[in-house]
Amino acid sequence: MTMWWTAGTLLPFVALTSPTGHRLYVNPAEVSSVREPLDTARGHWAPSTRCVLIMSNGLVNGVREDCLTVDHLIEGGHP
Repeated sequence: MTMWWTAGTLLPFVALTSPTGHRLYVNPAEVSSVREPLDTARGHWAPSTRCVLIMSNGLVNGVREDCLTVDHLIEGGHP
């Protein structure tokens, strides 16, 4: 877990990897659901997408980490 200082508040962020290999920082409090991608065969998700995060604002993020790892990190575990 990575901690970021912003506007006088220390926020926890989880560092994940996007399907293209870029670092993606996610606020665990904003994750509504974690699911395995179902549409990889039809090209909806990049082939390297192993888990999909649905955020509280309705946005969706695909990541390379598997959903068990993502769940562990969101719950405060370490990689």
